[in-house]
Amino acid sequence: MTPKISAFLKEAEQDSPFLVVDLDVVEDRYTQLHSSFDEAKIYYAMKANPARPILERLNKLGSSFDAASIGEIQECLSVGVDPKRISFGNTLKKKSDIKKAFDMGVTLFVFDCIEELEKIAEVAPGARVYCRILVNRHGAGASWPLSRKFGCSSSMAHDLLMQAKAKGLVPYGLSFHVGSQQLDPAHWGKAISDCSVLFDALREVGIKLEMVNIGGGLPAHYQDDIPCLSDFIDFIKEHFKSNFGNHWPEIFMEPGRFIVAEAGVLQTEVVCVAIKDFGEEVRWVYLDVGKFGGLAETIDESIVYKMITPYGEDEMGPVIVAGPTCDSCDTLYERTLYQLPLALKAGDKVQILSAGAYTTMYASQGFNGFAPPSEYFV
Repeated sequence: MTPKISAFLKEAEQDSPFLVVDLDVVEDRYTQLHSSFDEAKIYYAMKANPARPILERLNKLGSSFDAASIGEIQECLSVGVDPKRISFGNTLKKKSDIKKAFDMGVTLFVFDCIEELEKIAEVAPGARVYCRILVNRHGAGASWPLSRKFGCSSSMAHDLLMQAKAKGLVPYGLSFHVGSQQLDPAHWGKAISDCSVLFDALREVGIKLEMVNIGGGLPAHYQDDIPCLSDFIDFIKEHFKSNFGNHWPEIFMEPGRFIVAEAGVLQTEVVCVAIKDFGEEVRWVYLDVGKFGGLAETIDESIVYKMITPYGEDEMGPVIVAGPTCDSCDTLYERTLYQLPLALKAGDKVQILSAGAYTTMYASQGFNGFAPPSEYFV
């Protein structure tokens, strides 16, 4: 909770729920990462929060951008981003969208299968392409794992990059993602080693790759302590040195959560506090925002947000936290042993911290008639 956000909330007359984002925190996180790892180019993962003020601030700082759709690319271009600083980083793209992006000046595309490669070759001739490989298939260490939806095996990547060259594209590099909110730096090590092996194997058949995209995954602070940024960056640098010696490839990274999560606070209101039977100790606390209002990352109770109430650290008791909609799956924390003040009641304001990433953009546009949270920037 920054002073700017506190001041905004103190004067706020807006109905909740709403998100307020401190843009200075966004800048600070970007600058911190850039200075810690100046060997890497930062491609902000727009999916974390594509709000225009965030894009404008990051563009002024010199960031590049990882876009998942033609809509995100258009948002970038609308704030003056050079299309050469945009990566179309979704492995699933309509051919028509690839063509639109290429016609707009975007020349960097990811792929992970032959059909995607063929689409790029057909409508974006001569483009630079990089192949996403599968790593950390079971999502170990990550609060929000990415499983097997994206990426291919290293052996398939080898074949696909050879085909990319044959089809007139520029086989530019490799990418991977170790899982979002990754708490264990060690998972980058094996992935960097896999990339090094592929670099060597492809060099033997006349293909010289230039880039490794280490994806996102750097964590934000929610409830638990997390390793400091230097633990991750030092480990990643150490493994580039051990695998690539003194001849490092270009390094791209795609932070999203790390840049914006801690910049945002989601203001919500208690709708009701209830018990389900006489004498029950566990209360149900219903908020005016839930899974369909932007807290989708509480699915499987993966991300456990910290909440601040007007009662500080007054006597606490166990609660189940739920959203306002008429859907039983709109329950945020039931297995998690969540505690909130016993004095909490309907009408109280609750602030959900580190909510700047993956909230407003996940919100339903009107399930049960509830509007998505508004967004303000300070």
